[in-house]
Amino acid sequence: MGDIDARDQGPTSDEALSRELDRWADLRKVVDGPLPTIAARFSTFLGARSHDALVIFTRECTGRPRKVAGRKDIVDLVTIEELEQVKASLDVGVSCEQEAVLGGSKRRIWAVRDESDILLVMVLKTTRTETRPLAEIAAVFGIVATAIHHQVAQASPDYLAESRAASSERARTIAELTGVHEATLSTILGTLRSRDLDDRRARITASETASAALTTLRSTGTVDRELSEEAVTTAFARLQGELGPVLKFQEVSVEYAAPPADGRPLPGEVAYAARAMVRAVVLALCAQSELDRMRIAWDCDGENVLLEIRDTGPGWIDTDALRLQLAGRLQTLRGDLHIESIPGWGHCVKLTLPLDPPVARPGEHLLSSLNPREMEVLSHLAEGKRNRVIAEELGVTQSTIKFHVASLLKKLEVANRGEAAAVAIRAGVVATESTAAGHWVAGRG
Repeated sequence: MGDIDARDQGPTSDEALSRELDRWADLRKVVDGPLPTIAARFSTFLGARSHDALVIFTRECTGRPRKVAGRKDIVDLVTIEELEQVKASLDVGVSCEQEAVLGGSKRRIWAVRDESDILLVMVLKTTRTETRPLAEIAAVFGIVATAIHHQVAQASPDYLAESRAASSERARTIAELTGVHEATLSTILGTLRSRDLDDRRARITASETASAALTTLRSTGTVDRELSEEAVTTAFARLQGELGPVLKFQEVSVEYAAPPADGRPLPGEVAYAARAMVRAVVLALCAQSELDRMRIAWDCDGENVLLEIRDTGPGWIDTDALRLQLAGRLQTLRGDLHIESIPGWGHCVKLTLPLDPPVARPGEHLLSSLNPREMEVLSHLAEGKRNRVIAEELGVTQSTIKFHVASLLKKLEVANRGEAAAVAIRAGVVATESTAAGHWVAGRG
């Protein structure tokens, strides 16, 4: 008597399960793809019927703190200041539907500030046809935000390269715009202050307006630096916090030697890479059976952040494996590594990470528009490889390679493969042994 009628319940149950499995598979695609396009994938996952635009804002991503999707007339105008105001209106873990200025206009939005402090803002459609509960969206976004946090914390070579390229491009653009507008405002201000002009009250009003605009403009660089840099002492303090869970169950006495308080701030990608590499070294050292002391020291010499990790273990870790583990990040940031291993005495691992990107080369600023897969394909084009060979090495179809080549030609503003290869060579893009695994670096030469 208690049996379920399979004719009534079976198909419905199977269909529901199938839909649920498909949904989890789609969510995996959201969190598993390139970080710069995660907003577009999340927007597709949610379905565009509920929103006109979607923005993910996180200060952790120093290269591209805004991840956007949807109407370009909205997302292209959204500013950091607007997002900060929305964020400030919410406590951590809280979501809210409200009116806010976004993209220069007041709009109806729904926003959630995840526990990771990452913000999601959706510009809602006037007539919403999406029935998915906003609470469910907040819960799913928690998974997306956690994935973003982990990608940034792990500081993969792909993330570091994209972040550095984007940071350099943003800094260059801001410097150019600031220079142009500052000169214009200064000229206007000088004219308005001239005693040869009439209408004293109009001159005073216009002069005050121009002065305020000039002050705001000059603060743009400061705000950008605050967004894209970490004080070296802050970066070191965060490292200590991250190592707490790692060392919690280790019977190891750890001495921390903090960097000088007046040390030069670290670019965001350098700070994340430094912490990720120190964690990797600490984990390798803790794998030893006998380890009682460790010393972790950071310093700055004005051009580099200097990391040193020492221990008093037996001195038998696999240094080749550790070098390989650190190689991708080091190559991407043009860092140096030195490891001393003395049996019976311990290890000394020294890492040197430059704080400044290399001098920009012709066409290098265009590379910031390429996604990791396009950069990977470009590195192969720089070696003169044909589509068939590239497809075989990357394990994809030739049509996929043709698609990526067409896309990167458009972004690099060139007419053919040869010109794209020339841009890559001038910018120093070279393939590495790990290219097939999805990594590329800009060469030193």
